[in-house]
Amino acid sequence: MTGRSPLFGRRIHFAGSIAQDIVSASASDVQNARELVKGLVQELVSRGATFVVPVDAEKMRPQDDLPICFDWLIWDTISANLARRPAGAPNPLVIAVQHHKNEEQIPSQFEALWDKLRASDVVQIENAAHWNMNSKRMEVQARWGDILIVLGGSEGVLFLSNLYHDAGKPVVPLNAAICAPDSGARRLFNFGLSSNQAHHLFQSTNLTAHAWINRINFAVRRTLPEQIETIISLLEALERPKAFVIRLLNPEHPDYDSVQTYFETIVRPVIEDELGYRMTVVDGRQRHDHAWIEQEIFAKLHRSSVVLADITGERPNCLLELGYALGRGLPTMLMAKRASDRPFDITTFSSLLWSVDETLDQRRRAFREHWDAVKNRPPIVPEEPLIS
Repeated sequence: MTGRSPLFGRRIHFAGSIAQDIVSASASDVQNARELVKGLVQELVSRGATFVVPVDAEKMRPQDDLPICFDWLIWDTISANLARRPAGAPNPLVIAVQHHKNEEQIPSQFEALWDKLRASDVVQIENAAHWNMNSKRMEVQARWGDILIVLGGSEGVLFLSNLYHDAGKPVVPLNAAICAPDSGARRLFNFGLSSNQAHHLFQSTNLTAHAWINRINFAVRRTLPEQIETIISLLEALERPKAFVIRLLNPEHPDYDSVQTYFETIVRPVIEDELGYRMTVVDGRQRHDHAWIEQEIFAKLHRSSVVLADITGERPNCLLELGYALGRGLPTMLMAKRASDRPFDITTFSSLLWSVDETLDQRRRAFREHWDAVKNRPPIVPEEPLIS
């Protein structure tokens, strides 16, 4: 492996569990699945990836005393492979999502490991103690993750996969024989075997999602190293998180050239080259996934990770898209050329006003500083569920 992996800094979330009955998940199949997860985590650590891992009890299957989940296997593997992290790999290495009862439920054999990791700067604890519903804790996990890898499981895996899909994040199902064929990750895998459905799971920069699903539909004769190598290749080929761009696109507008220059010299180098997003602009020239341009715009906007909205040359359609982004609660950076007209309701919203008179370094520094200030800005109307 040469150069920096596309997985550098990406948060990987493994989810799933083994079936209680031995018919659906034999001891040998469970062991194979655990070795696969262990090997994948080792490779991901060495590529500078980061993780989302729950902190919970180690529940065992009564029939053979095998762990039902993979969480503590992942924690143990991460801890054992810290030395394999590449130089400059970002922290936190792990977002640990825990509930208020979890500290007492940590298995005794992992207490020392957990105490060591939680006291270091490689772990950031996100406490979901205020939620009594497992679905709400899954929402916390999904909010932090970039890529979901699922194997086994049942309804919980499907719920979590829907959360990732709705946020425009890739879901990679593995066809491990540790649950019934019509359940959990195997149900998702079978869904992906259909050529007109696979693209809903993920999109890649080289092959179609359907081609990748068939590549990871491993025959029994495929060795564990071969399986790990193929899955890592898929993960590295996944499209980067999307940054949806709202901006002036009319070349006849007097501000078009300055907006175009600003995005190509300031926004793109920071957002794509430094932060690892892929900028998405719907201007009618790229391949469409939908018949109507309006549907194309809002479908891509809906499933973007962040929104970059420049309202220079005020247009009603841009304000409509901006309102949708804010209503959906997407991290939104609002910009405009200095001295541009801005609606009254927007003037009080924290914005970056850029100038063509500043140097390149000044404009890039201002862009980065504003991004850091607003990237975690809470939604205008916070979520307030009826009951937790």
